[in-house]
Amino acid sequence: MCGISGVVNCGDRDTLARMTQLQAHRGPDDSGVWERRFPDGGYIGLGSRRLAILDLSAGGHMPMANEDRTLWITYNGEIYNFAELRRELQGKGHRFHSNTDTEVLLRLYEQEGAECVKRLNGMFAFAICDLRGPRPVVFLARDHFGVKPLYYFQQGARLAFASEIKSLLEVPGVAAELDAHALHQYLTFLWVPDPKTMFRGIYKLPAGHTATYCDGQWNIRQYWDLRFPPAGHVFPRQEEDLAEEVHERFRRSVESQMVSDVPVGAFLSAGLDSSSIVAMMAQAARRPVRTYTITFPEKYRVGESTLDDPEVAARLAQHLGCENQRIVVEPDVANLLPKLTWHMDEPTADPALLTAFLVCREARKQSTVLLSGVGGDELFAGYRKHVAHSWAQVYGKIPASLQNLIAGAVEHLPGLRGSRLKGGVRLAKKMARSASLPPMERFVRNGTYLDGEQKSALYRGSFADEICGYDPAEQHHASFTRVRDADFLNQMLYLDTKIFMTSLNLTYNDKMSMASSVEVRVPFLERELAEFVAWNVPPSLKLKGRARPVTKYILRRAMQNVLPAEVLAQPKAGFAAPVDYWLAHDLKEMTDDLLNESRIRDRGIFRAEAVRKLVQEHRSGRQDWSMQLWQFLTLELWMQAFVDRPAVSQPANFFPQAATA
Repeated sequence: MCGISGVVNCGDRDTLARMTQLQAHRGPDDSGVWERRFPDGGYIGLGSRRLAILDLSAGGHMPMANEDRTLWITYNGEIYNFAELRRELQGKGHRFHSNTDTEVLLRLYEQEGAECVKRLNGMFAFAICDLRGPRPVVFLARDHFGVKPLYYFQQGARLAFASEIKSLLEVPGVAAELDAHALHQYLTFLWVPDPKTMFRGIYKLPAGHTATYCDGQWNIRQYWDLRFPPAGHVFPRQEEDLAEEVHERFRRSVESQMVSDVPVGAFLSAGLDSSSIVAMMAQAARRPVRTYTITFPEKYRVGESTLDDPEVAARLAQHLGCENQRIVVEPDVANLLPKLTWHMDEPTADPALLTAFLVCREARKQSTVLLSGVGGDELFAGYRKHVAHSWAQVYGKIPASLQNLIAGAVEHLPGLRGSRLKGGVRLAKKMARSASLPPMERFVRNGTYLDGEQKSALYRGSFADEICGYDPAEQHHASFTRVRDADFLNQMLYLDTKIFMTSLNLTYNDKMSMASSVEVRVPFLERELAEFVAWNVPPSLKLKGRARPVTKYILRRAMQNVLPAEVLAQPKAGFAAPVDYWLAHDLKEMTDDLLNESRIRDRGIFRAEAVRKLVQEHRSGRQDWSMQLWQFLTLELWMQAFVDRPAVSQPANFFPQAATA
């Protein structure tokens, strides 16, 4: 696991050095820079920071070259089938000088060129400079699901790329400017969907895509996508047979991702996904698996609906013969939030990123690699929004007059903050507002936090003009079009996989783990496993039933002889944080400071009185605006860290060290 960077026709060796140093947290074990100037004045440079996972020797130093030094690579990730590929390449005459997957990847490109990505099973973002032809070629690639990030800036003959945006801001001519359309998306979803970023002119290479630069030409192409059968497709296999194969394929995926020359552990929330991973690890490991469970003191958990019973995780670990470390945290969130905003690069208003960072930071004391359950909900239908679709189908059969009465009653419900009903009330209000919409629009609406009318009330006139007519859900609609022939549940899963999971869950898992120099692997996102589930498991065995649908049904069946009944019966709960408590206590002073009327007015984006109204309504208990206020806090911290500052090279000088428990 590493941090990569590179420039073409911009910057110099000092630029590369700054770019790599800014990503030192991604690779504390080694660093390197390679550059080449060409007779025509062209320039290419690559940089790398290395977190050594396989072959801890100097043989894994990057940028790495082939024998005649015509190919150079900088690489971030893990190729789980590298041993198989290595044997194949050796049979074709390739000689290896290390035991790294980096060298296997380099040799595979040497053998097959750009088509090499179709042979890879893993998570990766890499760049190869190919000097074999008459003109140098720079080849970039990002893994199938977008587990590893890859950002770029391209303007004419100038190109810069890196694992983190902050490195790109070290390149001359790359400015930290706000993208108004991206901000419109951020206020809609809490995050910015790929390929945009919050920075004007900086983009993410989409998951499952490669890019090639040669002689001033920049070309992006898709090499893989997750496909689904058409609606009405006949699934011939029986439930029992499917459960057995899902179990076996998942077992193999977990085992392949346990390969490491450093200690491997796992998150354990006692939810179905993390528990399934730990169960498979326990069967394969030669010694007790290290697991990590995060929890907050009781005062933080009042009124939160997240699964937060560490005793369930402790019992499961004991049942499986694993070690379990309970991490009880009481962070100084006022100091921690600015630091993590810097690590995220973009404003991301999901508080789960704090808990992800805290558990990774503590786990790093014992384990360098952690296995995570990200992807289980997207493959097998585990989110409340999937259940909400089933409920909406039932709700749609109620007479319209009665629907209107129900919607009115729900809309007037209090937020019930401070009780465990808070999350249910929020979901009910979203459903009441969206139930009458067509399925596609309902799904998008259920994933939003501020609708068009609410955003219009917030924007100042000049900014409203700038985003006038822009559809923040453009990527959602485009994705629906690509799978329009599939069953609607599979359409939802496709959108979650391509947009929600990649742009949010995988992004914060990467950034927060790398902030602690920890590698996170995701066994559910093994390509062949995902393809098997998409084409062989009918929607009715992912989400089973309508009135009281069972989420991830086939996965529960696959794990029923491995996991205890109390784990199999656990409801879905988010990997969240006590936002309400923090806003009322730890962050109250920060909220008043960062969202004061003069500061908001100076930004020129929002109407100060509209923001103040949200704060007042939330504090009075009339409305639950906790997530929206979190959005504004995170946005202002991001503006201060990146837009207001001429450089971002020394975050420690700007952000105070976070006090931790």
